[in-house]
Amino acid sequence: MAVIKPFKGVRPPKNIVAQVASRPYDVLNSEEARIESQGNEKSLYRIIKPEVDFNSKTDEHDDVVYQKAVENFEMFQNRGWLVQDEKEMYYIYAQTMDGKTQYGLVVCAHVEEYINGKIKKHELTRRDKEEDRMKHVRINDANIEPVFFAYPDNETIDNLIKRITSGVAEYNFVSTDGIGHLFWLVDRDNDIKTITESFASIPYLYIADGHHRSAAAALVGAEKAKQNPDHRGDEEYNFFMAVCFPANQLNIIDYNRVVKDLNGLSTDEFLKKLEMNFLIEEKGSEIIAPIGLHNFSIYIDGQCYSLTAKDNTYDDNDPIEVLDVTISSKYILDELLDIKDLRSDKRIDFIGGIRGLGELKKRVDSGEMKLAIALYPVTMKQLMDIADTDNIMPPKTTWFEPKLRSGLVIHKLS
Repeated sequence: MAVIKPFKGVRPPKNIVAQVASRPYDVLNSEEARIESQGNEKSLYRIIKPEVDFNSKTDEHDDVVYQKAVENFEMFQNRGWLVQDEKEMYYIYAQTMDGKTQYGLVVCAHVEEYINGKIKKHELTRRDKEEDRMKHVRINDANIEPVFFAYPDNETIDNLIKRITSGVAEYNFVSTDGIGHLFWLVDRDNDIKTITESFASIPYLYIADGHHRSAAAALVGAEKAKQNPDHRGDEEYNFFMAVCFPANQLNIIDYNRVVKDLNGLSTDEFLKKLEMNFLIEEKGSEIIAPIGLHNFSIYIDGQCYSLTAKDNTYDDNDPIEVLDVTISSKYILDELLDIKDLRSDKRIDFIGGIRGLGELKKRVDSGEMKLAIALYPVTMKQLMDIADTDNIMPPKTTWFEPKLRSGLVIHKLS
Protein backbone atom coordinates (compact mmCIF):
# COMPACT_ATOMS: atom_id res chain seq x y z
CA MET A 1 0.00 0.00 0.00
CA ALA A 2 1.41 3.39 -1.02
CA VAL A 3 0.98 6.03 1.69
CA ILE A 4 0.71 9.53 0.26
CA LYS A 5 -0.81 12.82 1.39
CA PRO A 6 -1.70 16.24 -0.03
CA PHE A 7 0.32 19.28 1.03
CA LYS A 8 0.30 23.09 1.03
CA GLY A 9 2.56 23.77 -1.90
CA VAL A 10 4.84 26.79 -2.13
CA ARG A 11 4.79 27.98 -5.73
CA PRO A 12 5.18 30.98 -8.02
CA PRO A 13 2.32 33.19 -9.26
CA LYS A 14 1.30 32.13 -12.75
CA ASN A 15 2.62 35.31 -14.40
CA ILE A 16 6.25 34.54 -13.39
CA VAL A 17 6.31 30.73 -13.30
CA ALA A 18 8.36 30.48 -16.50
CA GLN A 19 10.99 32.79 -14.98
CA VAL A 20 11.20 30.85 -11.72
CA ALA A 21 11.14 27.31 -13.13
CA SER A 22 14.48 25.69 -13.93
CA ARG A 23 16.04 22.44 -14.96
CA PRO A 24 16.90 20.05 -12.08
CA TYR A 25 20.10 20.78 -10.16
CA ASP A 26 21.87 17.64 -11.36
CA VAL A 27 21.51 17.90 -15.16
CA LEU A 28 23.84 20.86 -15.60
CA ASN A 29 27.06 22.10 -14.06
CA SER A 30 27.61 25.33 -12.15
CA GLU A 31 28.85 27.31 -15.16
CA GLU A 32 25.88 26.23 -17.28
CA ALA A 33 23.55 27.32 -14.46
CA ARG A 34 25.32 30.70 -14.27
CA ILE A 35 24.73 31.23 -17.97
CA GLU A 36 21.07 30.13 -17.83
CA SER A 37 20.28 32.32 -14.80
CA GLN A 38 22.11 35.40 -16.08
CA GLY A 39 19.83 38.41 -16.02
CA ASN A 40 17.04 36.49 -14.26
CA GLU A 41 16.91 37.27 -10.54
CA LYS A 42 13.85 35.00 -10.17
CA SER A 43 15.57 31.82 -11.44
CA LEU A 44 15.26 28.86 -9.07
CA TYR A 45 18.97 28.17 -9.71
CA ARG A 46 19.56 30.83 -7.07
CA ILE A 47 18.14 28.34 -4.56
CA ILE A 48 19.04 24.91 -5.98
CA LYS A 49 22.44 25.95 -7.38
CA PRO A 50 23.18 29.07 -5.33
CA GLU A 51 26.82 29.06 -6.41
CA VAL A 52 25.53 31.05 -9.41
CA ASP A 53 25.60 34.09 -7.08
CA PHE A 54 29.34 33.62 -6.49
CA ASN A 55 32.36 33.69 -8.78
CA SER A 56 33.44 30.50 -10.52
CA LYS A 57 36.24 29.86 -8.00
CA THR A 58 33.77 29.35 -5.14
CA ASP A 59 33.30 25.70 -4.12
CA GLU A 60 29.65 24.77 -4.63
CA HIS A 61 29.81 22.75 -1.39
CA ASP A 62 31.10 25.63 0.73
CA ASP A 63 28.92 26.48 3.73
CA VAL A 64 28.41 30.03 2.43
CA VAL A 65 26.82 28.60 -0.71
CA TYR A 66 24.30 26.50 1.23
CA GLN A 67 23.54 29.52 3.41
CA LYS A 68 22.94 31.57 0.28
CA ALA A 69 20.26 29.05 -0.74
CA VAL A 70 18.45 29.75 2.54
CA GLU A 71 18.72 33.52 2.09
CA ASN A 72 17.44 33.31 -1.47
CA PHE A 73 14.56 30.97 -0.54
CA GLU A 74 13.46 33.46 2.12
CA MET A 75 13.92 36.38 -0.29
CA PHE A 76 11.78 34.68 -2.97
CA GLN A 77 8.97 34.31 -0.42
CA ASN A 78 9.32 37.85 0.92
CA ARG A 79 9.10 39.26 -2.60
CA GLY A 80 6.06 37.15 -3.48
CA TRP A 81 7.90 35.07 -6.09
CA LEU A 82 6.95 31.97 -4.09
CA VAL A 83 3.65 31.84 -2.19
CA GLN A 84 2.26 29.01 -0.05
CA ASP A 85 -1.20 27.63 -0.80
CA GLU A 86 -3.67 27.91 2.07
CA LYS A 87 -5.10 24.42 1.60
CA GLU A 88 -3.50 20.99 1.41
CA MET A 89 -4.00 19.59 -2.06
CA TYR A 90 -2.53 17.46 -4.80
CA TYR A 91 -1.34 18.82 -8.12
CA ILE A 92 -1.21 17.44 -11.66
CA TYR A 93 1.91 18.14 -13.72
CA ALA A 94 1.90 17.35 -17.44
CA GLN A 95 4.88 17.54 -19.79
CA THR A 96 4.80 17.48 -23.58
CA MET A 97 7.83 16.51 -25.66
CA ASP A 98 7.86 15.56 -29.35
CA GLY A 99 4.04 15.58 -29.43
CA LYS A 100 3.68 13.13 -26.51
CA THR A 101 2.22 14.21 -23.16
CA GLN A 102 2.68 12.44 -19.82
CA TYR A 103 0.57 13.25 -16.75
CA GLY A 104 1.91 13.00 -13.21
CA LEU A 105 0.44 13.56 -9.76
CA VAL A 106 2.43 15.72 -7.36
CA VAL A 107 2.10 14.16 -3.92
CA CYS A 108 3.92 13.78 -0.64
CA ALA A 109 5.30 10.25 -0.18
CA HIS A 110 6.05 8.78 3.24
CA VAL A 111 9.62 8.62 4.57
CA GLU A 112 8.93 5.26 6.22
CA GLU A 113 7.82 3.81 2.87
CA TYR A 114 11.26 4.63 1.45
CA ILE A 115 13.08 3.21 4.46
CA ASN A 116 11.10 -0.06 4.53
CA GLY A 117 11.36 -0.65 0.77
CA LYS A 118 7.77 0.09 -0.23
CA ILE A 119 9.27 2.75 -2.48
CA LYS A 120 11.39 0.61 -4.77
CA LYS A 121 14.91 1.56 -5.84
CA HIS A 122 16.87 0.31 -8.84
CA GLU A 123 20.16 2.18 -8.39
CA LEU A 124 22.79 2.56 -5.69
CA THR A 125 23.44 6.04 -4.35
CA ARG A 126 26.75 7.77 -3.68
CA ARG A 127 27.22 8.98 -0.13
CA ASP A 128 28.80 12.30 -1.19
CA LYS A 129 25.82 13.15 -3.39
CA GLU A 130 23.39 12.09 -0.66
CA GLU A 131 25.22 14.30 1.81
CA ASP A 132 25.04 17.30 -0.53
CA ARG A 133 21.26 17.00 -0.99
CA MET A 134 20.71 16.19 2.68
CA LYS A 135 22.45 19.42 3.62
CA HIS A 136 20.35 21.33 1.10
CA VAL A 137 17.06 19.83 2.38
CA ARG A 138 18.09 20.23 6.02
CA ILE A 139 19.20 23.87 5.80
CA ASN A 140 16.19 24.98 3.73
CA ASP A 141 13.75 22.85 5.76
CA ALA A 142 12.07 22.01 2.47
CA ASN A 143 12.03 19.73 -0.55
CA ILE A 144 12.77 22.39 -3.14
CA GLU A 145 12.76 19.87 -6.00
CA PRO A 146 10.54 16.80 -6.48
CA VAL A 147 11.65 13.26 -7.14
CA PHE A 148 10.29 11.29 -10.09
CA PHE A 149 8.25 8.15 -9.31
CA ALA A 150 6.42 5.60 -11.43
CA TYR A 151 3.39 3.60 -10.33
CA PRO A 152 1.52 0.62 -11.83
CA ASP A 153 -1.32 1.74 -14.08
CA ASN A 154 -4.56 2.55 -12.25
CA GLU A 155 -7.82 3.23 -14.10
CA THR A 156 -9.44 5.26 -11.30
CA ILE A 157 -6.50 7.65 -11.16
CA ASP A 158 -6.35 7.82 -14.97
CA ASN A 159 -10.02 8.82 -15.17
CA LEU A 160 -9.68 11.45 -12.45
CA ILE A 161 -6.63 13.00 -14.15
CA LYS A 162 -8.40 12.99 -17.51
CA ARG A 163 -11.39 14.82 -16.04
CA ILE A 164 -9.39 17.48 -14.22
CA THR A 165 -6.99 18.13 -17.10
CA SER A 166 -9.90 18.80 -19.44
CA GLY A 167 -10.19 22.11 -17.59
CA VAL A 168 -7.96 25.18 -17.81
CA ALA A 169 -4.45 24.72 -16.41
CA GLU A 170 -3.05 26.90 -13.63
CA TYR A 171 0.29 27.02 -15.45
CA ASN A 172 0.85 26.60 -19.17
CA PHE A 173 4.22 27.48 -20.67
CA VAL A 174 6.97 26.16 -22.91
CA SER A 175 10.50 26.17 -21.48
CA THR A 176 13.56 27.19 -23.47
CA ASP A 177 14.29 23.56 -24.34
CA GLY A 178 10.95 23.27 -26.16
CA ILE A 179 9.19 21.17 -23.49
CA GLY A 180 5.58 22.09 -22.71
CA HIS A 181 4.58 22.29 -19.03
CA LEU A 182 1.02 22.32 -17.69
CA PHE A 183 -0.07 22.29 -14.05
CA TRP A 184 -3.48 21.89 -12.39
CA LEU A 185 -4.62 22.17 -8.77
CA VAL A 186 -6.51 19.21 -7.27
CA ASP A 187 -8.26 21.05 -4.46
CA ARG A 188 -11.72 19.41 -4.25
CA ASP A 189 -12.07 17.24 -1.14
CA ASN A 190 -13.67 14.33 -3.01
CA ASP A 191 -10.84 14.24 -5.57
CA ILE A 192 -8.19 14.42 -2.84
CA LYS A 193 -9.87 11.51 -1.04
CA THR A 194 -10.08 9.46 -4.26
CA ILE A 195 -6.36 9.90 -4.97
CA THR A 196 -5.30 9.03 -1.43
CA GLU A 197 -7.49 5.93 -1.36
CA SER A 198 -6.47 4.83 -4.87
CA PHE A 199 -2.79 4.97 -3.98
CA ALA A 200 -3.52 2.94 -0.85
CA SER A 201 -4.40 0.05 -3.19
CA ILE A 202 -1.07 0.31 -5.05
CA PRO A 203 1.51 -2.02 -3.51
CA TYR A 204 4.69 -0.18 -4.51
CA LEU A 205 6.00 3.05 -5.96
CA TYR A 206 9.15 3.01 -8.09
CA ILE A 207 11.88 5.63 -8.19
CA ALA A 208 12.35 6.47 -11.85
CA ASP A 209 14.74 9.41 -11.41
CA GLY A 210 16.10 11.11 -8.31
CA HIS A 211 17.58 8.35 -6.14
CA HIS A 212 19.86 10.81 -4.34
CA ARG A 213 17.04 13.30 -3.71
CA SER A 214 14.82 10.46 -2.41
CA ALA A 215 17.52 9.18 -0.07
CA ALA A 216 18.35 12.68 1.16
CA ALA A 217 14.71 13.62 1.81
CA ALA A 218 14.02 10.36 3.64
CA LEU A 219 17.17 10.56 5.76
CA VAL A 220 16.48 14.16 6.78
CA GLY A 221 12.92 13.18 7.70
CA ALA A 222 14.26 10.32 9.84
CA GLU A 223 16.73 12.71 11.50
CA LYS A 224 13.96 15.13 12.40
CA ALA A 225 11.88 12.31 13.88
CA LYS A 226 14.76 11.28 16.16
CA GLN A 227 15.36 14.86 17.23
CA ASN A 228 11.73 15.47 18.17
CA PRO A 229 10.88 14.09 21.65
CA ASP A 230 7.19 14.60 20.89
CA HIS A 231 7.32 12.88 17.49
CA ARG A 232 3.88 11.56 16.45
CA GLY A 233 4.46 10.38 12.89
CA ASP A 234 2.11 12.75 11.10
CA GLU A 235 4.43 15.78 11.06
CA GLU A 236 5.23 17.30 7.67
CA TYR A 237 8.87 16.17 7.84
CA ASN A 238 7.65 12.56 7.61
CA PHE A 239 6.83 13.19 3.95
CA PHE A 240 8.73 14.27 0.85
CA MET A 241 7.58 15.59 -2.51
CA ALA A 242 7.32 13.37 -5.60
CA VAL A 243 5.73 13.50 -9.03
CA CYS A 244 4.16 10.10 -9.76
CA PHE A 245 3.55 8.96 -13.35
CA PRO A 246 1.79 5.79 -14.55
CA ALA A 247 4.46 3.43 -15.86
CA ASN A 248 2.89 3.08 -19.30
CA GLN A 249 3.42 6.79 -20.04
CA LEU A 250 7.15 6.83 -19.33
CA ASN A 251 9.97 6.46 -21.79
CA ILE A 252 13.58 5.59 -20.95
CA ILE A 253 16.19 6.69 -23.45
CA ASP A 254 19.75 5.51 -23.93
CA TYR A 255 22.53 6.33 -21.45
CA ASN A 256 25.88 6.02 -23.20
CA ARG A 257 29.53 5.77 -22.22
CA VAL A 258 32.80 7.40 -23.30
CA VAL A 259 36.21 6.16 -22.18
CA LYS A 260 39.53 8.04 -22.06
CA ASP A 261 41.88 5.21 -23.09
CA LEU A 262 42.10 1.55 -24.12
CA ASN A 263 44.04 0.35 -21.07
CA GLY A 264 47.30 0.09 -23.03
CA LEU A 265 45.77 -1.73 -26.02
CA SER A 266 46.07 -0.54 -29.59
CA THR A 267 42.83 -0.12 -31.53
CA ASP A 268 43.51 -3.31 -33.50
CA GLU A 269 44.26 -5.27 -30.32
CA PHE A 270 41.11 -3.94 -28.68
CA LEU A 271 38.91 -4.89 -31.64
CA LYS A 272 40.51 -8.34 -31.79
CA LYS A 273 39.75 -8.96 -28.12
CA LEU A 274 36.15 -7.83 -28.63
CA GLU A 275 35.68 -10.68 -31.12
CA MET A 276 35.77 -13.15 -28.21
CA ASN A 277 32.30 -12.04 -27.07
CA PHE A 278 30.82 -9.99 -29.93
CA LEU A 279 30.13 -10.23 -33.64
CA ILE A 280 31.62 -7.08 -35.19
CA GLU A 281 30.60 -5.18 -38.33
CA GLU A 282 32.16 -1.98 -39.70
CA LYS A 283 29.52 0.73 -40.22
CA GLY A 284 31.40 3.72 -41.61
CA SER A 285 32.47 7.05 -40.18
CA GLU A 286 29.14 8.12 -38.62
CA ILE A 287 28.09 6.64 -35.28
CA ILE A 288 24.76 4.78 -35.50
CA ALA A 289 22.17 3.77 -32.91
CA PRO A 290 21.98 0.15 -31.70
CA ILE A 291 19.18 -1.69 -33.48
CA GLY A 292 17.87 -3.74 -30.54
CA LEU A 293 18.59 -5.56 -27.31
CA HIS A 294 22.15 -6.98 -27.07
CA ASN A 295 23.35 -4.83 -29.96
CA PHE A 296 25.84 -2.01 -29.34
CA SER A 297 27.59 0.65 -31.37
CA ILE A 298 31.15 1.73 -30.65
CA TYR A 299 33.05 4.63 -32.15
CA ILE A 300 36.85 4.71 -32.22
CA ASP A 301 39.47 6.38 -34.43
CA GLY A 302 36.79 7.90 -36.67
CA GLN A 303 35.13 4.55 -37.33
CA CYS A 304 31.83 3.10 -36.10
CA TYR A 305 31.35 -0.61 -35.44
CA SER A 306 28.19 -2.57 -34.63
CA LEU A 307 28.65 -5.18 -31.90
CA THR A 308 26.21 -8.03 -31.35
CA ALA A 309 26.67 -9.91 -28.10
CA LYS A 310 27.19 -13.65 -28.41
CA ASP A 311 24.69 -15.95 -26.69
CA ASN A 312 27.07 -16.90 -23.88
CA THR A 313 27.32 -13.28 -22.65
CA TYR A 314 23.79 -12.84 -21.29
CA ASP A 315 20.86 -14.61 -19.63
CA ASP A 316 17.45 -13.40 -20.77
CA ASN A 317 15.83 -15.04 -17.74
CA ASP A 318 17.87 -13.04 -15.23
CA PRO A 319 16.72 -9.42 -14.60
CA ILE A 320 20.32 -8.17 -14.26
CA GLU A 321 22.19 -10.44 -16.66
CA VAL A 322 19.77 -9.56 -19.49
CA LEU A 323 20.73 -5.87 -19.36
CA ASP A 324 22.98 -4.44 -22.01
CA VAL A 325 24.67 -2.27 -19.39
CA THR A 326 25.66 -5.50 -17.62
CA ILE A 327 27.05 -7.01 -20.83
CA SER A 328 29.03 -3.90 -21.73
CA SER A 329 30.28 -3.44 -18.17
CA LYS A 330 31.39 -7.04 -17.87
CA TYR A 331 32.86 -7.81 -21.30
CA ILE A 332 34.13 -4.40 -22.42
CA LEU A 333 34.70 -2.06 -19.50
CA ASP A 334 35.85 -4.56 -16.88
CA GLU A 335 37.42 -7.41 -18.84
CA LEU A 336 39.21 -5.34 -21.50
CA LEU A 337 39.58 -1.83 -20.08
CA ASP A 338 39.94 -2.58 -16.35
CA ILE A 339 37.13 -0.20 -15.38
CA LYS A 340 35.56 -1.99 -12.45
CA ASP A 341 33.69 0.73 -10.54
CA LEU A 342 31.53 2.89 -12.78
CA ARG A 343 30.66 5.16 -9.89
CA SER A 344 34.21 6.26 -9.12
CA ASP A 345 36.55 5.54 -12.06
CA LYS A 346 37.74 8.82 -13.61
CA ARG A 347 38.50 7.21 -17.00
CA ILE A 348 34.82 6.92 -17.90
CA ASP A 349 32.06 9.45 -18.42
CA PHE A 350 28.34 9.09 -19.18
CA ILE A 351 26.21 10.92 -21.74
CA GLY A 352 22.42 10.93 -21.70
CA GLY A 353 20.81 10.10 -25.02
CA ILE A 354 19.05 13.46 -25.09
CA ARG A 355 22.38 14.94 -26.22
CA GLY A 356 22.36 12.70 -29.27
CA LEU A 357 24.93 10.35 -30.76
CA GLY A 358 26.72 13.36 -32.21
CA GLU A 359 27.91 14.21 -28.70
CA LEU A 360 29.66 10.82 -28.49
CA LYS A 361 31.39 11.39 -31.82
CA LYS A 362 32.38 14.91 -30.78
CA ARG A 363 33.97 13.77 -27.51
CA VAL A 364 36.04 11.13 -29.34
CA ASP A 365 36.97 13.21 -32.39
CA SER A 366 38.19 16.03 -30.12
CA GLY A 367 40.77 13.69 -28.61
CA GLU A 368 39.26 14.05 -25.13
CA MET A 369 38.03 10.45 -25.26
CA LYS A 370 39.28 7.39 -27.10
CA LEU A 371 36.13 5.24 -27.24
CA ALA A 372 32.36 5.77 -27.25
CA ILE A 373 29.84 3.00 -26.50
CA ALA A 374 26.17 3.51 -27.48
CA LEU A 375 23.63 1.28 -25.70
CA TYR A 376 20.06 0.25 -26.44
CA PRO A 377 17.80 1.72 -23.71
CA VAL A 378 16.29 -0.40 -20.96
CA THR A 379 12.50 -0.66 -20.66
CA MET A 380 10.17 0.28 -17.81
CA LYS A 381 9.35 -3.42 -17.45
CA GLN A 382 13.03 -4.24 -16.95
CA LEU A 383 13.34 -1.45 -14.38
CA MET A 384 10.30 -2.64 -12.42
CA ASP A 385 11.38 -6.31 -12.61
CA ILE A 386 14.74 -5.37 -11.14
CA ALA A 387 13.18 -3.29 -8.36
CA ASP A 388 10.62 -6.02 -7.58
CA THR A 389 13.38 -8.62 -7.17
CA ASP A 390 15.39 -6.26 -4.93
CA ASN A 391 18.18 -6.12 -7.47
CA ILE A 392 20.23 -3.05 -8.36
CA MET A 393 21.02 -1.86 -11.87
CA PRO A 394 24.60 -0.92 -12.73
CA PRO A 395 25.25 2.82 -12.32
CA LYS A 396 24.13 5.22 -15.05
CA THR A 397 21.63 2.84 -16.64
CA THR A 398 18.46 4.91 -17.06
CA TRP A 399 17.89 8.36 -18.51
CA PHE A 400 14.34 9.70 -18.45
CA GLU A 401 13.11 12.51 -20.66
CA PRO A 402 11.60 14.94 -20.30
CA LYS A 403 13.14 15.93 -16.97
CA LEU A 404 10.85 17.41 -14.34
CA ARG A 405 11.00 21.20 -14.23
CA SER A 406 11.90 22.44 -10.76
CA GLY A 407 10.16 25.37 -9.14
CA LEU A 408 6.52 24.66 -10.05
CA VAL A 409 5.86 23.66 -6.46
CA ILE A 410 7.91 23.23 -3.25
CA HIS A 411 7.15 21.27 -0.08
CA LYS A 412 8.03 22.75 3.32
CA LEU A 413 8.97 20.30 6.09
CA SER A 414 7.46 22.40 8.87
